[in-house]
Amino acid sequence: MSHTLIAILLLPIIFTFWAIIDLAYRDIGSLKKKALWGLFVVLVPYVGGPVYLIFGRRQKKTGNPEL
Repeated sequence: MSHTLIAILLLPIIFTFWAIIDLAYRDIGSLKKKALWGLFVVLVPYVGGPVYLIFGRRQKKTGNPEL
């Protein structure tokens, strides 16, 4: 039972770190948008990471799209 509890607590933390690293390397448009996502991920750690990975990664860079 303790392994399940540890997994439940660590999984959102892993998603948060994954979101922070992805956000650092991904070009999602403006610096303001990146900063807002970063603040959201850091200030709401158990929810921010998964929300960014679901919705934030879908955002395309504005401008000239690469095919």
